[in-house]
Amino acid sequence: MTVGANVKQCLATVKSIEAGLSTLASNSSDEEAKRLFHEQMMVMGEIKKDIMKRVGELEREEEQYKGF
Repeated sequence: MTVGANVKQCLATVKSIEAGLSTLASNSSDEEAKRLFHEQMMVMGEIKKDIMKRVGELEREEEQYKGF
């Protein structure tokens, strides 16, 4: 697997975790748990932004990574 494919797979995993945390936050009846899930969802959102930036850098720097 190429570096570009690995980074994009990581991005997909982070998006999945973010969605899972969002679901847990929505479905939780415990307010403290809901808050913690939401906070962690926000952290994953920041990580997602960083990885998306790196994907863009890879695609600009290395033609072979475009469109993976």
